[in-house]
Amino acid sequence: MKNLDQLVRPNIWRLTPYSCARDEFKGRDAHVFLDANENPYNAPLNRYPDPLQEDLKRELEQVKGVPSAYTFLGNGSDEAIDLIYRVFCQPCKDNVVAISPTYGMYQVCAHINDVEYRPVLLDDGFQLNADRLLAATDERTKVIWICSPNNPTGNAMQRSEIERVLTCFEGIVVVDEAYSDFNQLRPFRFDLPSYPNLIVLNTFSKAWASAAIRLGIAYASPQIVTLLNKVKYPYNVNLLTQRQASEMLRSLPKLNQWLSTIRTEREHLLPAVAELSHCRKVYPTDANFFLARFDNADQLYHYLVERGIIVRNRSRVALCEGCLRITVGTPQENCELLAALRQYKA
Repeated sequence: MKNLDQLVRPNIWRLTPYSCARDEFKGRDAHVFLDANENPYNAPLNRYPDPLQEDLKRELEQVKGVPSAYTFLGNGSDEAIDLIYRVFCQPCKDNVVAISPTYGMYQVCAHINDVEYRPVLLDDGFQLNADRLLAATDERTKVIWICSPNNPTGNAMQRSEIERVLTCFEGIVVVDEAYSDFNQLRPFRFDLPSYPNLIVLNTFSKAWASAAIRLGIAYASPQIVTLLNKVKYPYNVNLLTQRQASEMLRSLPKLNQWLSTIRTEREHLLPAVAELSHCRKVYPTDANFFLARFDNADQLYHYLVERGIIVRNRSRVALCEGCLRITVGTPQENCELLAALRQYKA
């Protein structure tokens, strides 16, 4: 890995971050707050939240097994994605490399930040080739994006190929593990001490069933976490989100039951879809969704919409021609989906 001095934008090193009022009294026994121009009524919503979410990070450490010093929390994973561009990539100069197809926000954020985006196609089995990814880099490549399990394909990338990228690339490697809780594979967040150039993304939106609260996680070295905190907006995670996330972390039995049900439903749903006469292939998945190729995906998609069933049409995504991406729902939702698919006349 290159030294962070070589990877981080020079203006970020020079940046003096905004000083939050709540940062200035840490370590003191304060009870009268007259420093932030807040309304003194309607506690606790009248007060600005902890800008670094320290209590929540300590709770998260107990569940996820990663020290809080290695943890950044943001307004969804999308905030962390954008911050990675703003910390490491100089507009109009630097570039990033990503597998393709993959989560669309990597490319959207690249365009917003005026950074060249270089997609590298997966193979026919939706697997990455480390050598092809590395071949797409040059001296101005700052970040490689790898989503595993990948969206929209559902499959996890081969660990050995990711490790080769981490070992051979001198810049930042982001492994987005938003769907890692839906499989039994070893998460890369446990390997942070071995790879100082690694950033691992997680989220409360998927397995934790809390997409509405918009809470994303980036695990990285304490040095990288410090840089992300330096650039983020001061109070990026509100108090209501922090409280709801804390409640979810204390609801592990319920969460585990949900995950078990989703995995069971996934095992029933995939072969049932594969048996349909108009289904050409159902691809293996390590996530809570799967990709399936149909005879006429556009027509089938609109048929399902008319039945009030919404799936994702991925027919115009590279390598996904004729494919629909289908999320595993409740047993009742999955039964309704299968009934509609079986009644469909091409």
